[in-house]
Amino acid sequence: MTNILGISAFYHDSAASLVVDGAIISAAQEERFTRRKADERFPSNAIRSVLQTGGVLLKDVDYVVFYEKPLLKFSRLLETYLDAAPSGFDSFRKAMPAWLTGKLFQKRIIFDELRRIDRGFKDPSRILFSEHHVSHAASAFFPSPFNEAVVLTLDGVGEKATTTVAIGRGATLDVVRELRFPHSLGLLYAAFCYYLGFKINSGEYKVMGLAPYGVPRFKSLILEKLVDLKEDGTFRLDQSYFAYATGLKMTNARFASLFGQPVRRPDTDPLTDFHMDVAASIQGVADEIVLRLTRSLARDFAIPNLCMAGGVALNCVANGKVLRDGAFKRIWVQPAAGDAGGSLGAALAAWHLKLGGERVIAKQDSMKGSYLGPEFGQSEIEAQLSRAKAVFEVMPPDQLIDATAAALADGKAVGWFQGRMEFGPRALGNRSILADPRSDHMQKTLNLKVKFRESFRPFAPSVLSAHVSDWFDLEGESPYMLLVAPVKQSRHRAMTVSEAAMFGIDKLNVRRSEIPAVTHVDYSARIQTVHVETNPLYHALITRFEALTGCPVLVNTSFNVRSEPIVCSPTDAFRCFMGTDLDVLVAGNCVLHKPKQDSALAMDYRGEFEPD
Repeated sequence: MTNILGISAFYHDSAASLVVDGAIISAAQEERFTRRKADERFPSNAIRSVLQTGGVLLKDVDYVVFYEKPLLKFSRLLETYLDAAPSGFDSFRKAMPAWLTGKLFQKRIIFDELRRIDRGFKDPSRILFSEHHVSHAASAFFPSPFNEAVVLTLDGVGEKATTTVAIGRGATLDVVRELRFPHSLGLLYAAFCYYLGFKINSGEYKVMGLAPYGVPRFKSLILEKLVDLKEDGTFRLDQSYFAYATGLKMTNARFASLFGQPVRRPDTDPLTDFHMDVAASIQGVADEIVLRLTRSLARDFAIPNLCMAGGVALNCVANGKVLRDGAFKRIWVQPAAGDAGGSLGAALAAWHLKLGGERVIAKQDSMKGSYLGPEFGQSEIEAQLSRAKAVFEVMPPDQLIDATAAALADGKAVGWFQGRMEFGPRALGNRSILADPRSDHMQKTLNLKVKFRESFRPFAPSVLSAHVSDWFDLEGESPYMLLVAPVKQSRHRAMTVSEAAMFGIDKLNVRRSEIPAVTHVDYSARIQTVHVETNPLYHALITRFEALTGCPVLVNTSFNVRSEPIVCSPTDAFRCFMGTDLDVLVAGNCVLHKPKQDSALAMDYRGEFEPD
């Protein structure tokens, strides 16, 4: 038996994953334990958790694999600064001490950290390094349901590559093409995220959510001035508009002058129609780049399957367009497509590419619904809730499902805490806030009174897999909420002339369909199909809700407030429940109603988190 521990760390969203003889056993992000969003520190807590879940001691781990190669990244930094000298000296001066005192010696740092977890881990030769984009590609292909696939990875930058193409066959994976820094779709999108006043590495979702409110009137300008886009999807960025390569900011004064407005200050500057149009424009450019890439890859390799990973693969709008485009018959996106998933890919790459281990292909995939984190038994849930002074009732499963479905049908917002925690940025029905999608006011209520976030941000529908095509223009599966598709035309509500003439945020309060709480202003939805095989309890809940309402869909958003990591433990769940306007909390078989709780336990803890 070969135990392989994968690690990602030191940039953002550190994580750990355990693979045993090629089987994915457990995976978790460090942020869930430390309660620090996108925590980049060494994932000591995540390592302890995944090993405990797998029943493996660290001293018995055969290989520990880090998800990238620090020396390659350092050489890229040196090349970049030398090419741009003397520009960027200030950035160079600030970056070098961290590298010269630590980052260049990551094997020693990793070994020392592992020894703090388990003094029995004594052999540093068991620590291996995978290349960043190989880790991404491995995380996409090896868990996929395909024996053969084109594998496309897109992100900001790894060591040197920003985009790679690999061909996966069986247990092999060969990188055949790459695009290198500073030409990066991830960094282009991040530059616009910065320009719009959102935080990089978390605000990209906001840009994507804001885009449908605007008109892409700057798309041609971006393609004319900033991006030299070729027919095959390859591109070059005009660096005279950007500062990310050698500076301390993403864009410069020339960038702002091109669009005619300065960088938006999030604390003082409101979102205007201009910002919505900029968001629509960069999303349109991203869609165009990804579509040109995927069309050319489908022509060149004549393989019907596509796998995707890297942070850009979390852009579910672009993913949905790739699927509907039809150049590839099937696509599969790693649910933890960002750097957290690199920990899993590093472990899988070691098993298959270094050790020559066999690959077993699962019918749906090998991710087990991405329910790979820790699980809390009923006795532990009750103990934690009791320590928190919660008032709860314990119900048998059937009664629990009935009571929760009835609360949802009655318009209640429900915190739903069950089973193993999800791996990746999406709550998929185990650490979720649930609500009735038929409600006209639920999107606004959840955004402003539960999530405490911007009112324009959309919510996702969870739909029974057997009914997805009855409600959405999607044929097939979307278990990881990584595909956007239109709401079925037959479910639309026709807008009045005055409603259709609205612009920007004014569109928000228009009832657009039978399920307005999950229908974005462009009639799209970010869909999660729910399958009885991977989550029977959640499937049963939606089935019961359908019996009560005729609607096999629920609002599903992550169980947290703005800037907070998704809840991990029952204690986290109760704290979030008491700090928001959630009506009901269902944790394991425990049911909690807000009016029955001690009001003195209510708290506003949003100030503890750095704004996203």
